[in-house]
Amino acid sequence: MGISPKQFSELQQRTVGNRKAAVRNADASRESPGQVHQIILGVDPSLRGTGYGVIQLARPFPKTLAQGTIKCPVTWEHSRCLVSIASTLREVIAKTAPTVCIVEGIFFAQNLKTAIVMGQARGAALVAAGEAGLTIYEIATRKVKQAIVGYGAAQKSAVARMVQRMLNLSKLPEPDAADALALALTHAQGSNGVRVKPLKAI
Repeated sequence: MGISPKQFSELQQRTVGNRKAAVRNADASRESPGQVHQIILGVDPSLRGTGYGVIQLARPFPKTLAQGTIKCPVTWEHSRCLVSIASTLREVIAKTAPTVCIVEGIFFAQNLKTAIVMGQARGAALVAAGEAGLTIYEIATRKVKQAIVGYGAAQKSAVARMVQRMLNLSKLPEPDAADALALALTHAQGSNGVRVKPLKAI
């Protein structure tokens, strides 16, 4: 069945209007400048031991809502590990309801195979955070150590001890979980202060 020129014009106007409404809704859903997230998820991706940590801003110190390491035995295929990473993070996100995810920044590994494997683990984590609608940022490891310990080349043990102190934890967190919590704490510090360089969402 054909349509008249008038009907076609009306249909075209409705289509344009719908597109503009979609753009407005997308813009409205994005993070506004200066927005402070109250619940922050940190993720330190690794195929065999992905660390995660969720904190909630509070005084006198942030509250730890969840932390741990997604451990995958060496006997597991890569695909099984990736499923475990994504599914575990989905569960953590569902229980703690963070609004932002901070992942460790990409580093240039000397071993290409290692870089590819790390990228796969990172991708699984990003999928879980992205499908939940979280805003995702990355922070370089050196910047995290600088923010938490005050020294960009600090050892993992030093980071873990400082994280324990900053979160008033009863015991020292596992190394990978500590790194993830450090990522979340670094973002929290930036949210409460002034960043020299704004973070770029990924």
